Amino acid sequence: RDAEVPCVLFGRQDDETGCAWFDILGEAAMFDAVSRLAALGHARIGFIGGGMKYAYAPLREAGFRDGMRDAGLDIDDDLIAQDAVTSADGEAAAAKLLAHANPPTALVCAVDFAALGAYRAVDARGLRVGEDVSIIGYDGIPEGAHAQPGLSTYQVDNKSAGERLSSLLIRRVRGEPLEDLRETALANYVARGSIGQAPL
Repeated sequence: RDAEVPCVLFGRQDDETGCAWFDILGEAAMFDAVSRLAALGHARIGFIGGGMKYAYAPLREAGFRDGMRDAGLDIDDDLIAQDAVTSADGEAAAAKLLAHANPPTALVCAVDFAALGAYRAVDARGLRVGEDVSIIGYDGIPEGAHAQPGLSTYQVDNKSAGERLSSLLIRRVRGEPLEDLRETALANYVARGSIGQAPL
């Protein structure tokens, strides 16, 4: 912005002054994840958020909280963890949540790597993903398809995103108003075996 170089961001920022962007609505995915789990009878749903230094993290947590409220479920702050961006982070966060006196039956994870780490925490407690504990991730990384069971997740179409970013950049170079160069899209839900009915 300071150098007045035309650019387009992949993601939104708190300060939108002078910014054009394309972004995927991660908060909508988190909301939808809670709705899906609530429909399967889950009432104790934990959240493992991403790195709080990133702009997406508070948006995804807000989507989770909105989803819980919309489903009429209590939000237990003890079942919310932050700063999990690696599988090791996810494993540690999930282990803490599952050790709660009244543990969650489902986990919504802001990033897939954390979700895959949560698999190990579930296994360490002698539980089964998709049966005892449901897990939903976000990103659609290839590793999720090869987990056992496969990770249900919200997949980002990076090829399409790249096309949109390129188009927006060309339009910005041509001088279109910034307000016309801000677009969002939804992630695609990929159903696999990591979620199921809430255990009795």
